[in-house]
Amino acid sequence: MTIALERPVGTTDPDTLVDPEVSERLASRITKDHPEIDASTARRIVGQTAAFLAAGAREPGQFLVPSALVDIGWHTWILHTVDYAEACQRIAGRFIHHVPTDADEMVPGGPAAARERTLAAITAAGYTVDPDLWVLANGDCTQCHAGCTDSPVNK
Repeated sequence: MTIALERPVGTTDPDTLVDPEVSERLASRITKDHPEIDASTARRIVGQTAAFLAAGAREPGQFLVPSALVDIGWHTWILHTVDYAEACQRIAGRFIHHVPTDADEMVPGGPAAARERTLAAITAAGYTVDPDLWVLANGDCTQCHAGCTDSPVNK
């Protein structure tokens, strides 16, 4: 089943993009792998990850980037390949690849601009932004040293 990229009237909660059973499975995995994250926050991360994917599908080529917490959600979802492939098909009508930037590749406009561009795209796609999950972090990114909002290159 493919869902059109246009947002249904009245749908603003990103949790509507994720099957509740899948959401619970992903949230459980997040809390297991990241004990500092509670179950409620983990479920919010799953919803914001879905909104991020929907926005990226709607705005290809806009160089959107996940926050540190949303990146945890994305990486967790990718490891659940069947759930991830199904969600990509529903959300975007195609598989959404995770393509980290190289260490020497700069994000257009820097991390603050990328964050604003991403939040604007999520809003334009019709989904509610959970601002607590989109703060610019001060920690080190674990893999994409120029594209994440907490990149050591862009501090």
